[in-house]
Amino acid sequence: MTTTQPSGPAPAGAGDEAAVLAELTGMIEQVLEGYELDDTEITMETRFGRDLELESIDLVTLAGLLQDRYGSAVNFAEFVASMELEEIIELSVGRLVEHVCLCLKAEGRD
Repeated sequence: MTTTQPSGPAPAGAGDEAAVLAELTGMIEQVLEGYELDDTEITMETRFGRDLELESIDLVTLAGLLQDRYGSAVNFAEFVASMELEEIIELSVGRLVEHVCLCLKAEGRD
C-alpha cells in the first residue's frame, strides 16, 4: 500500500465523494502501515472490521487523522456514538465517506 498524509485545509470540492474517498484511503493506509493487508483494495464497500480487520485502537487513530485533516467539522466519535453495535461492526468506508461529505457541506466546504 502507498501511504499519503493529508494535511492543510480541505480543497475545493472536498464534499465530493471521490475526493473524500481518496483522502480517507490515504488515512486508512497510514493506520494500516505494517499490517499484512497489502493486497486489500479500499473501496466504498470495504468494511472496517470484516475486510480491514481494524481494532478499536486503529479506529481511535483514524479518528485522530480525521480531526487533523478536517478539524471539528468531522467528529468521528460522535458519528460512531449515534450507531447501534451492529452498525458499528458493519461500518463501511462508504458510510464514513458519506458522513464526511455531509459534514463538510454543512460547514460550507463543498
